[in-house]
Amino acid sequence: MQDIKKKTVVSMLSLFLQSGYSAGLGLVANLIITILLTPKIFGIYITVLSMISLLNYFSDIGLAASLVQKKEIDAEDVRTVFSVQQLLIITAVLIGFLASDAVQRFYQLPATGVYLYWALLFSFFLSSLKTIPSIFLERKIHFQKIVIVQVIENTVFYLTVIVLAIAKFDLTSFTVAVLVRAVAGLAAIYVISPWKPQIGISFARLKGLLKFGLPFQANSFMALLKDDLMTLYLSKAVGFTGMGYIGWAKKWAEAPIRIIMDNISRVLFPVIARIQHETDKVGRLVDKILVYQTILLAPVISGAIVLMSVFVEIVPRYNKWAVALPLFYLFIIASFFSSYSSPFTNLFNALGRIKISFYFMVFWTAGTWILTPLLTRFLGYYGFPLTQLVLSFAFVVVVKQAKQLVKFHFWRSVYRPTLAAVIMGLALAFINLFLLNSLVDLLIMVMLGALIYVLVLNWIFRVNLVKLIKELGNYS
Repeated sequence: MQDIKKKTVVSMLSLFLQSGYSAGLGLVANLIITILLTPKIFGIYITVLSMISLLNYFSDIGLAASLVQKKEIDAEDVRTVFSVQQLLIITAVLIGFLASDAVQRFYQLPATGVYLYWALLFSFFLSSLKTIPSIFLERKIHFQKIVIVQVIENTVFYLTVIVLAIAKFDLTSFTVAVLVRAVAGLAAIYVISPWKPQIGISFARLKGLLKFGLPFQANSFMALLKDDLMTLYLSKAVGFTGMGYIGWAKKWAEAPIRIIMDNISRVLFPVIARIQHETDKVGRLVDKILVYQTILLAPVISGAIVLMSVFVEIVPRYNKWAVALPLFYLFIIASFFSSYSSPFTNLFNALGRIKISFYFMVFWTAGTWILTPLLTRFLGYYGFPLTQLVLSFAFVVVVKQAKQLVKFHFWRSVYRPTLAAVIMGLALAFINLFLLNSLVDLLIMVMLGALIYVLVLNWIFRVNLVKLIKELGNYS
């Protein structure tokens, strides 16, 4: 148990450090490309990326998650998963390639858009070869080693995009960067976690793995319908420029969630799976996750709401994105509420209650497809973010359902950092009235916000951040 705690802390800290580095580099790259590229080109990139996500769904059928969740695995399990996965991926890539002309005609893609589509298909195949080595590391909760691969991938991708975008390669910047990242990541994972690919299918083992894998993948299918297929619909409904605005707003709004919640969730699933029969410990772990999640997320989101308009105004050639600011506000508020659903869907999965996660995903998917086309028809590209905001309040029902399985204290865990973040945001909004809009002022505001937040937590709510950090990983 002590070993699991240690690995949990090391893995989570490693993921946050990697995310901090990658996020910093990614945000700089995103800033540069959204300065240099038009909303239309940015919208094409987002659309093509979603096409590949559609293929990605059919590449796994939940087998990788089955290997992570299963208590013990052997070489026969691994061979079976690898072989079945490669059959599915090669089939999906061939279908994707044969559909190139139809995709180009439907979306009226330029030639560079088709080349990006092909590059993503090839990188999709290469990425699939990383699955088994990554699973070995995840089962051991050695996420700090996976982090090294991600750092290499993100570094070569973002630096390539930045350099080529500055050199005016436009959409081709993404094409080259995608290929470079795929090759670099594949080489790195096999150096860190060596494994010799083996072919062979045991239908008895496959049947056992699919008992968990298919319900798990059903959730992934719902996520596919809710997110990536919706992107493809919106690209046609509001055009690439409108999709560019939506993509810009969503990318900035969800950056804190991607950095913080994705890492917490990634570690949470294998950890809870290891202690799933000790419900008291699971409950204490959930309490801690809620506390740390809120302490990290709430001030970032509150500050972003206040300062994003200043950021758009002071960055050269960035006022073209000002029209997307209302979308950003809707997305970021929705992302904060939705973040409280993520730990519990992972909890349901880790406890083997896949059906509960599936029912919620059905609700969110149906709600998205009912409300988005309706609202988009009357409100244009405001329809999708408004739908996300409405559906984000479902976290209340998710929390209620989770409390039937595990005892934890939701409100007690989140209310103090949330209120402290609101106070910080109000203070920043007031201070901003007296500062000029410049980069120096923005940096001053960020530092003031962090100081105000820490002081409010400490003085008003008696939350000692140093003590909390020391207690990280202690859920016994």
